[in-house]
Amino acid sequence: MPEIGPDVGMVIVGGGMAGARACINLRANNYVGPITLVSEEALLPYDRPPLSKSSITEAAAPQPVWLLDDSIVASLKVTAILGSAVTSIGRAAKSVLLGNGHVLPYHKLLLATGAKPRRLPCPGGDLALTLRDFKDAEVLREKFQPGKRIAIVGGGFIGLELASSAAKRGCLVSVIEAQPRILMRGVPEAIARNVHDRHVAAGVDMLIGTSLNHLSPAGVHMNDGRLIAADTIIAGIGAAPETRLAEAAGLAIENGIACSAQLQSSDPDIYAAGDNCSFIHAAFGGRRIRIEAWRSAQEQAATAAENMLGGTKAHQTMPWFWSDQYDLSLQVAGMPDMGTVTVTRQGADGAMVMFHLTDEGRLIGASGIGVGTAFARDVKLAEMMIAKGISPAPAQLADSTVQLKALLKG
Repeated sequence: MPEIGPDVGMVIVGGGMAGARACINLRANNYVGPITLVSEEALLPYDRPPLSKSSITEAAAPQPVWLLDDSIVASLKVTAILGSAVTSIGRAAKSVLLGNGHVLPYHKLLLATGAKPRRLPCPGGDLALTLRDFKDAEVLREKFQPGKRIAIVGGGFIGLELASSAAKRGCLVSVIEAQPRILMRGVPEAIARNVHDRHVAAGVDMLIGTSLNHLSPAGVHMNDGRLIAADTIIAGIGAAPETRLAEAAGLAIENGIACSAQLQSSDPDIYAAGDNCSFIHAAFGGRRIRIEAWRSAQEQAATAAENMLGGTKAHQTMPWFWSDQYDLSLQVAGMPDMGTVTVTRQGADGAMVMFHLTDEGRLIGASGIGVGTAFARDVKLAEMMIAKGISPAPAQLADSTVQLKALLKG
């Protein structure tokens, strides 16, 4: 490990999963120098997946699910600067400037700033609420009262999870999606149809293939002249990587902070991890990818921490994502959009796993859905096959009597 001055250490900007796990992994790699975590939020890092689900739906008042609490921060000997933003990066001086004017030097810097929800770019768009942090979840929980009319613009994962939570709370829910179907970028059509039908069964009004004109206090005004009356409007149209600091510092940007396979930015002393960075992934032909997912942020933090300490490890773990809506669970592994051939395996319990293969027959992605998580084992085995570059026979993938574990070994 290279020698580091006693007063100069590792600085981590961002208080989400990637930032929290970087603190843990730096210590796990036997780093004993200073670690400073800087977060705009006044809270220590907490788990964010519950924000669209249990934080809203559970009867008891929600509490953050801590990733780092006071005792963990103390045991890791991390200095946590909360409720303070980094306003600029001085690359030549290897320091960051905080909003209070304090200058913090670094040996290596990790940008783990995540992504911020996109706002609706229409007149009145600022009337729509978004979900990013615990405070936002508390606001939505208060808004989601029985009988209240909730209009959600966007049929992606976050919009649909919030629709599920609002329906569970007894709200009258409308989902507005301009694309021909929900989950256009996320999952195959057959799985999206399954999710769509479940929302309809829960009483959600699914307005698909229709666009809005503007928002007003009365609700959402559509281009066809309709008014979707709403007490609360939510923008669920995705998130943009938070790259403002990196851009101002002159770092390369390409669908996020452009990083190498080692999660190193165009500045060798600055790394990135989580929703804000894109990186080269060897398992997908050297494609540059950016992943907005809980597990990916965790795993990228581990890679970045090792390399900040002098390692040269390439990040090669498989992308994996999950979503819970009502009694349905959905999981996606690998890169399904790179597949040209799809093979479907039907489970006896109504679950379904779709395998996505390249023209050459290599398994490149898997998408699954079902009540509960019985199908999750198949998705996990598919993930392992993707990592190994296996080309299983399509007929065997489709045959539910064939054990995927055997294909993995074969």
